Amino acid sequence: MNRNNSMRILYVIMMGFSLPIMRFMSMHFDTINNNAVRFLSGGFVFILISVFKFRGEFKKIAEEPMLILKLLLLGFLMTGNMYFYMNGLRCTSALTGSIFGILAMPLAVVMAALFYRDERGRVKQASFYFGSILAVVGSLIFVIYGNKNGESSDFIKGALLLGTSILIQSIQNLVVKNVGKKLHSIVISASTATLSGLIYLSIAIQSGKIVQLSEVGIGLLAGLSLAGIYGMLTGMLMAFYIVQKQGVVVFNILQLIVPLSTAVVGYFTLGETINLLQGAGAVIVVLGCIFALKEKKKQCIE
Repeated sequence: MNRNNSMRILYVIMMGFSLPIMRFMSMHFDTINNNAVRFLSGGFVFILISVFKFRGEFKKIAEEPMLILKLLLLGFLMTGNMYFYMNGLRCTSALTGSIFGILAMPLAVVMAALFYRDERGRVKQASFYFGSILAVVGSLIFVIYGNKNGESSDFIKGALLLGTSILIQSIQNLVVKNVGKKLHSIVISASTATLSGLIYLSIAIQSGKIVQLSEVGIGLLAGLSLAGIYGMLTGMLMAFYIVQKQGVVVFNILQLIVPLSTAVVGYFTLGETINLLQGAGAVIVVLGCIFALKEKKKQCIE
């Protein structure tokens, strides 16, 4: 198994755990405080890694002021993306949040193909369309026949919030791919997470919501911090790495498998079951992703 495939599998598995954790924390913390702690915790770890391992990257940033502007843009995009996403999770469920990644795929693919030649090359392959259609159909079957017990009465509101998050994420991925040509994904993640965390922290202080953090137990607060580090590792660092090394199209296809891993984790941790039709949908999703991610021999050699 090559490195690309290993990274894809690891990302899907780790995201399966990440979404239920995010859902749990969203029910115990206000969105502003939640994101402030998570992003600052993850950003601090990434900064330490960057300082000791990638010092040369900071020289590139200093020499190219445009990179600073792009990193600032990423920070603001991530702030908006996660604000809508976390609020959407509060109104729906972890599985619903992961399923909404399906809707991001068509938009992200079109936008990527418009701006990047390497992405256009992938969408010209017949296997991409065949596999993508299979994956989308399978994912829709998985949702339609899924257990609705976890959804709240605010589902429509949550769906709109998640949809807004997806739109922002599509733009964000294009910026990540552009900046990734110059900087390592860890440095991009460190900058994005820290800036976004500082924005949320300032909002929490100004709104007075930060007081909530002093009212919760130290154990829950430590758990939120660790969840932030784990979330940044999976949802940001690994996602940025895949976008940077394998492309926006591959990343969005992988998002179609995340609901399956989320459902498996939910089964063992929350007792959520998967019915027969969901199982059939899951098989279709996996087959679709295999076809869509299939590369030509020429590409594999490269």
